[in-house]
Amino acid sequence: MRSLPAADPGVPDARSPFRYLFWVARKQAGPLAIGIGYATLWWTAMALMPAAMGRGIDAIRAKDMEGLLTWGAVMLGLGLVQAAAGILRHRMAVYNWLAGAYRTVQITVRQATRLGATLPRRMSTGEVVSVGNSDIAHIGNAMDILLRGTGAIIAIGTVTVILIRTSPPLGLMVLLGVPLMAVAVGPLLRPLHRLQHVHRDLQGEMSTRAADIVAGLRVLRGVGGEQIFADRYAEESQKVRHAGVRVAAVESVLEGAQILLPGLLIAGVTWLGATFAIRGEITAGQLVAFYGYAAFLIAPLRALTEAADKLTKGHVAAGRVVRILRLEPEVGGGTGGSAGGLLRDVASGVAIRPGVFTAVAAATPEEAVAIADRLGRYADGDVDFGDVPLSTLPISEVRRRILVADNEAMLFAGTLRDELDVTGRVPDDRIAEALRDACAEDIVEALPGGLDGHVAESGREFSGGQRQRLRLARALAADPETLVLVEPTSAVDAHSEARIAARLAVARAGRTTLVCTTSPLVLDRADHVIYVEEGIVRAQGTHRDLLAAHPAYRAVVTRGDDPRDGRTHDSPEPATAGHGSRGGETA
Repeated sequence: MRSLPAADPGVPDARSPFRYLFWVARKQAGPLAIGIGYATLWWTAMALMPAAMGRGIDAIRAKDMEGLLTWGAVMLGLGLVQAAAGILRHRMAVYNWLAGAYRTVQITVRQATRLGATLPRRMSTGEVVSVGNSDIAHIGNAMDILLRGTGAIIAIGTVTVILIRTSPPLGLMVLLGVPLMAVAVGPLLRPLHRLQHVHRDLQGEMSTRAADIVAGLRVLRGVGGEQIFADRYAEESQKVRHAGVRVAAVESVLEGAQILLPGLLIAGVTWLGATFAIRGEITAGQLVAFYGYAAFLIAPLRALTEAADKLTKGHVAAGRVVRILRLEPEVGGGTGGSAGGLLRDVASGVAIRPGVFTAVAAATPEEAVAIADRLGRYADGDVDFGDVPLSTLPISEVRRRILVADNEAMLFAGTLRDELDVTGRVPDDRIAEALRDACAEDIVEALPGGLDGHVAESGREFSGGQRQRLRLARALAADPETLVLVEPTSAVDAHSEARIAARLAVARAGRTTLVCTTSPLVLDRADHVIYVEEGIVRAQGTHRDLLAAHPAYRAVVTRGDDPRDGRTHDSPEPATAGHGSRGGETA
């Protein structure tokens, strides 16, 4: 029993959709060859049955009992071979379908991981989702049909040879009729290919729009835009429906051609064979055999037209996969050695000293986001890590040593323990400590099963504030060398925010930490605060010193509240900035 998926999917050939499909076929060449062998045996056994039946009928006419028993035994043997080969062929067909689909999933997921933040910037959610929804099935179908398609060609060749040896005119009719059918079907494939491209693109756009609407449903309801977006979705869905109808129209013609064209060929072979039988040029048994051949040819000829359809769809699907595989990360890594020490963003002047709890308060959320992205190497920029540029380090080392946690980070389906411990190596006591530091113990207590309780996709059973606290707990449990937090408390109430600020300062004591925030509660706990305006550091010091000496800083972080103790009194909702403004919700 072969195991799936493969441990190493390999390096795909992404130069073109055809080359990609050929690469997939080559990677599973052994199972494909075995499957083609079984399919050939299955078709050939089926193709030889009319000949054995004809010989048996001739034996009956000649009153040859020994011949009748012999050809009866041959019929039985062919039936047994066909049954066994059919089971094995189907088994290999399923395996090759799964192998092609799984391999595509593996390399697509691997590429998505490699691209990181580049993927959502370059491709819509719908385009990526459609690969897993439908494209892998079409690529699997392309691998599956190679078995029956190749076997069908061999079976048609076998029948043609038998017919030519028995009656050259009948053999030539089949020999010429099959290529003519292929030529007749050809004009349908090009428009089908084009329409399938259009339909897939529209499906991808619809998936993206649906995801956006669901993600922003609460906001849409709040501003009264729910019906407007529902109407737009309905309008776009009609475009997808019309495109699907156009694809179905061509497919229906192709399906009809699969019946009509083989039927015409079979009718011609039957008529000519009957004519020869009347003339006495062939025996009654041969006439029955010819009719059997004609009836048999329907199946392999339909398999060929089905192969054309599925390979066309596989080519379209491979094109979408290739589009993802051709993308390159917007930022990459080098091959330099280890570095460490002061982490400095040259463009803004923000410098994070090792072991210091630093906070950045930016005049606009976008400025904080840009700084965090550059420091975490999610965006290109001139950043020094100690004595070397951050860009010279391998991207895997950057990700290991510098963790950027924002409010766009996803929660995945699974147990809460797996959600908080993404490496599978964090001890329970550290998880418990991280939950306490993030004030998230109540979430675990309320969840049936506690840490072993199930979390739904995107953590949709949790409120916005609960999701934010779980994200913070996950980041703290990872315990990175350098932690960059973007508005970690934008969606929690003031009491929880005060506790988180105090515990966060203690939890990260002696560890390099940067918090991008405009919350006075968090800023007051920071060892060092940096004020950024127009992308440049304008002032540095403690929160209280900046409140007293820098009016612009005071205006940003207090929003008109009493600045004497750095805390807000009349608004429980902290300021949002950076990624938090895009992903935060109230608890």
